[in-house]
Amino acid sequence: MADAKVIVIEPDRATADALSAVLRSLDYDPIVVARAEDLSIPAEGCATSVAADLTCGPAPGQTDWVAVLVGQHGARGAFRELLERLRALPQPLPVVNIGAGIFPALDGVPSLQLELPIRYPQLSAVLREAERLRATPYEVPPLLSAYRPSGHSRAIRAVHRLVEQVAPFDTNVLVLGESGTGKEMVARYLHELSPRAGKPFVPVNCGAIPADLLESELFGHEKGAFTGALNTRQGRFEMAEGGTLFLDEIGDMSLPMQVKLLRVLQERTFERVGSNTSRRCDVRIVAATHRDLEAAILAGQFREDLYYRLNVFPIQMPPLRERLDDLPVLTDHLLSRIGAATGKWLRLAPCAQRALALHRWPGNVRELANLLERLVILHPDSELAAVDLPERYRAGLALAAEAAPASVTMLHAAPVATGAAEARTELPEDGLDLRDHLNLLEQHLIRQALERADGTVAEAARLLRLQRTTLVEKLRKYRLADVGAA
Repeated sequence: MADAKVIVIEPDRATADALSAVLRSLDYDPIVVARAEDLSIPAEGCATSVAADLTCGPAPGQTDWVAVLVGQHGARGAFRELLERLRALPQPLPVVNIGAGIFPALDGVPSLQLELPIRYPQLSAVLREAERLRATPYEVPPLLSAYRPSGHSRAIRAVHRLVEQVAPFDTNVLVLGESGTGKEMVARYLHELSPRAGKPFVPVNCGAIPADLLESELFGHEKGAFTGALNTRQGRFEMAEGGTLFLDEIGDMSLPMQVKLLRVLQERTFERVGSNTSRRCDVRIVAATHRDLEAAILAGQFREDLYYRLNVFPIQMPPLRERLDDLPVLTDHLLSRIGAATGKWLRLAPCAQRALALHRWPGNVRELANLLERLVILHPDSELAAVDLPERYRAGLALAAEAAPASVTMLHAAPVATGAAEARTELPEDGLDLRDHLNLLEQHLIRQALERADGTVAEAARLLRLQRTTLVEKLRKYRLADVGAA
């Protein structure tokens, strides 16, 4: 592969040089530019440049292009233009996203992910996959959907498989899972894959509508049916005719309303409120709840016959804490969506990614989405470190540092008589980010020194064999200035 070229877009010179060295060791020829703007293509003709070579295509026997590795890509408009040029090629050039940053995805441009820190095996595997994509015709996967739950974990792959299996049928589906896990997204994905995809998808939150209004909301009403019914109104069943009706939080539906819904599911007919005329309906029902319906049945709060009507094909959405392997993919997806809406990008440094992986996520994917949206507003167009996260999302890192086992982080001091300390660390099987690891250890020792010195910076500096001014700078660096006193 000595003639295979890889474009690297990375403004940080040290990072770009290190990546170039790795690429050369793998027999690739790196072409490094600081920003996507540096690859802009002349409006007319094909001038002599990297971008022009890509646009015109190399002549037979000339250098082959493998991929574009993207660190920070500069202006979004220029990068979007580059993606459009790549898509126009006879065979699009794959784009490899480095770390948890974002770039505007574009259908027809194959994209790959490279996690930080970069390691030889992972980089080599990604480039081999890029070569494979370049050698074979690229097609957008037929099941690709904006609503397909993001992730590659075993749990979420099981959800994908179940949705894809049941989608062609009109079977009732019950989506179960905690609040914020993405149950409505599963319902929309199922609808998009079904033969009803061209018809309406109509959601209704059964827990958000008062019980005395839910019947009218679902089945509609005639003019004058009750006080305030000034006009005839269609219900959600009529709106969803031929398509899918999504009954969210079905566990919050009142018992009288459950009886009426059961009748509709059995007979496939309903009447508007205030009407005696039966109307047939052709609607697929997808219901969802965060409640334990079997426990609700035992408590007399949910009808058993309705449960079995709805629970023909159950799909369990796993909580985020049980599929943390999907966190990087989810983060990229959400940041891309937020970036497309706001025009702002955000990159998560490895230490920030590690902090998020240690959080328990009681609010699941919804909590993650809300956090990322807040961070994009607070830190637009920047790389986010762990110290920039809200305190509750840094707590896991602090606990990990305090509870770090000797085999990973603890410093074992040699006997005092030797006058030296020997740092002995066992490297984990999958390696570690040394810089982040040492930063965490340094913060941990500084906190210990401040606690032992009752917050007095001068005494803590003496314990750490540091100048007071040096310790003050470190306190500012790690945003620990509020811990110590002058």
